[in-house]
Amino acid sequence: MPNILLGDDDEELTQLLQEYLQNHGIDCDCVHDGEAVVQRLKNTSPASTYDLLVLDIMMPKIDGLSVLRQLPTISDIPVIMLTAKGEEIDRIIGLELGADDYITKPCNPRELLARINAVIKRTRLSASDSTLEHMPLPESRLHLDQNQRLCQIDGTELQVTGTEFDLLLALLKQKGEVVSKAWLSEHVLQRELQPFDRSLDVHVSRLRKKLQPFHDEPIKAIRGKGYQLVL
Repeated sequence: MPNILLGDDDEELTQLLQEYLQNHGIDCDCVHDGEAVVQRLKNTSPASTYDLLVLDIMMPKIDGLSVLRQLPTISDIPVIMLTAKGEEIDRIIGLELGADDYITKPCNPRELLARINAVIKRTRLSASDSTLEHMPLPESRLHLDQNQRLCQIDGTELQVTGTEFDLLLALLKQKGEVVSKAWLSEHVLQRELQPFDRSLDVHVSRLRKKLQPFHDEPIKAIRGKGYQLVL
C-alpha cells in the first residue's frame, strides 16, 4: 500500500481526503504546518519512508514553497502541490523548485487520487512504458542509469528530479526526433495534455538550465510540434 504525507492547514479537508485516499488503498498521514512537514520527513525511518508528499502552498510557520526549497537537503520524495485556484505563479515557482505536479484547490478527491497514482507509478516504474522499455539508449554524452535512476553527462553527475529523469529518458530514447508535447504529457506526466497547463514546459525549462553548461541548446522547442533532444 502506498504511503503518503499530506501537509495542509485545513484540518477538515485533510480528514476528508485522508478517509477518501485510505478507502482507495493509499495510507495517508496528515500534518498541518510546514515546520511539521519538514520535521516529519527528517524523522521518518527508512523502513517507513513516504512514497509521496502532497503539499499545500499556504501553510503557517513555513509555507509550502519554503518547504520545497529545503527539500533537496532532506529527501528526494516526489511532490504534488496544492495551490489556490488562479495562482499560476505559485504553480510555476513550485515546479521550478522541483515539484512533480500540482492540483488546484478546492480539489476533486478523485482527481487527486489519479495524480497521486500517476506520480507514484512514474517514480516506481519510470515513465518509460511498454512503448519505450525495449528501445536501446542511443550513443550520447548522456548516461542514464535506469536502475538507480542516476544521470551523468561527460562523467559528471547531474542532479535531476524523478520527473526530469523520466522526461530526459523519453527524449533520449527518441534522440533527434521531435517528440510531441501531447505524447510526453501522456507518457511522462501520465495525463492528457490540457490547455494552459505549463507543467511540461517548466520541467523542460529546468532540464535545459541543468544541461546548458554542457551544450548551448540541449533541448530544442519545435514550434507547434514538441521537443527534440540534440545533446
